[in-house]
Amino acid sequence: MTSLRKLALWIVLGITALPAGAADAPNKAAVASAHPLATEAGMEILAAGGNAFDAAVAVSAALSVVEGYSSGIGGGGFWLLHRAADGFEVMVDGREVAPAAATRDMYLDENGAAIERLSKDGVLAAGIPGVPAGLEHISRHYGELPLAESLAPAIRLARDGFPLDARMQRGLKFKRDLLARFRGSAEIFLLDGKVPPLGHIIRQPGLAMTLERIASEGADGFYRGPVAEALVRGVRSEGGMWSMEDLAGYAARERPPVVLDYQGVRIVAASLPSAGGVALANIFNILAGYRFADMDRVTRVHLLTEAMRRAYRDRAQYLGDPDFVAAPVAQLVHPFYAAGQRATIRLDRATPSATLPPAYRQSEAEDTSHFSVLDPAGNRVAGTQSINGWFGSGYVEPETGVMLNNEMDDFSVKPGEPNLFQLVGAEANEVAPGKRMLSSMTPTFLESDRGVAILGTPGGSRIISMVLLASLAWIDGADAAGMVALPRFHHQYLPDQLVHEKGALDAAEIDALKAMGHSLKESSRLYGNMQVVTWDRGTGEVHAASDPRGQGESRIY
Repeated sequence: MTSLRKLALWIVLGITALPAGAADAPNKAAVASAHPLATEAGMEILAAGGNAFDAAVAVSAALSVVEGYSSGIGGGGFWLLHRAADGFEVMVDGREVAPAAATRDMYLDENGAAIERLSKDGVLAAGIPGVPAGLEHISRHYGELPLAESLAPAIRLARDGFPLDARMQRGLKFKRDLLARFRGSAEIFLLDGKVPPLGHIIRQPGLAMTLERIASEGADGFYRGPVAEALVRGVRSEGGMWSMEDLAGYAARERPPVVLDYQGVRIVAASLPSAGGVALANIFNILAGYRFADMDRVTRVHLLTEAMRRAYRDRAQYLGDPDFVAAPVAQLVHPFYAAGQRATIRLDRATPSATLPPAYRQSEAEDTSHFSVLDPAGNRVAGTQSINGWFGSGYVEPETGVMLNNEMDDFSVKPGEPNLFQLVGAEANEVAPGKRMLSSMTPTFLESDRGVAILGTPGGSRIISMVLLASLAWIDGADAAGMVALPRFHHQYLPDQLVHEKGALDAAEIDALKAMGHSLKESSRLYGNMQVVTWDRGTGEVHAASDPRGQGESRIY
């Protein structure tokens, strides 16, 4: 069987065999997360005898408290798990779902135009959260400690508080007017209606109470009983549509990850409703038909751009919640499909996106959180979670202290070409009751005879390209620190621009790419907040690194 046929078979079937000669265990543990207090929570649970899955619950919950502008129990996430004892791998899907009263055109006016900010701000922007169900599921099925013990650090942080840092303060300045609209949000995050000074202690007693209920009652402590009643009452008082049935009916799902091989590296990534794994498989399939490692820098950037252009075009057109949409995944990840895409690529000229079969653009917020965990036995977790935009919907329910997401904005508001007033996308991702919105969150494992890398990042639609570049860097020999610090560039089909960080391309490379027909734009800011853990099987060394663009911390236990 050819390597390309093997690649297709592994992707479709999810083969999980480990490389021959792999060492049994790292005998060390590591946590890399976007906040030092969340990393500390994971370390505390590992020191208490918990495994990587217990630590992941602790880190997720702690991030929900100290990085509530990015993720929280009022949002959703994907957790990619690897169990060392038997090689079992699964993605736990805790993505939010649309409430039962949601309709396809709920964000449009009588003329069919999108109503400005309705899918972004306030309670109508919030899907039914999935993080509480995901955390209980991981703890119950894969952890070794009681859920209450894994949640204890987060409960302590919510009750006792933590000092306001510069990153959260920037977010508060950006979203002050939205937060001031809601009593629960203003009481927690503002001081007399103003943004507090650095070092101000952020206490969340309502959130501590909610976490305590989850600790004692499991997911039912959130989705049923007093917490659920308060959430529904609060949402409806603000004009929302949640019901007790919506909350009681939520369930986390287990899904097989996307698994592929590229140049002897086994890549395991998130599956639908994340577009990440399918897009990565599509791109790596395209690259497999070239002597990519032997190409010069400009040609490599050009080819990556062309591969991204096509993968993101397919993401926009075909992908959605697999429980609702029969997405053509087997076709999109097949080497024959990639061969057809390669036939449309010129190595000396950019392909204008307008000349590809038309698809619809979808906007996606960039604020999310990722963490990576490895334990001494070799169990590992790559977790990415989000409430979507900065401070999500902006609404904190006062009794529960839960910040609600604005993930409904990740649905396609309306099929069709984008215009000045509309956020649009394909029918595969249109709003429907009980449906999960498409995501770009891409928790990923890399594995070869060299060792293991656990990675992921926030960044909205740019997540996939960041994971792609970091994966290629690891394949080329980069360590964890090099992966997170790597300068980044990105193309997502529409807009037809190659966006790059300052320093990612030098002047000569920029000129050469422009001569090939690419439209380049230097990003006005850094993006992403990658967290990586690696284990070198040959040396036994474990390394962890947090993106220098953020304020995260990585530690070895």
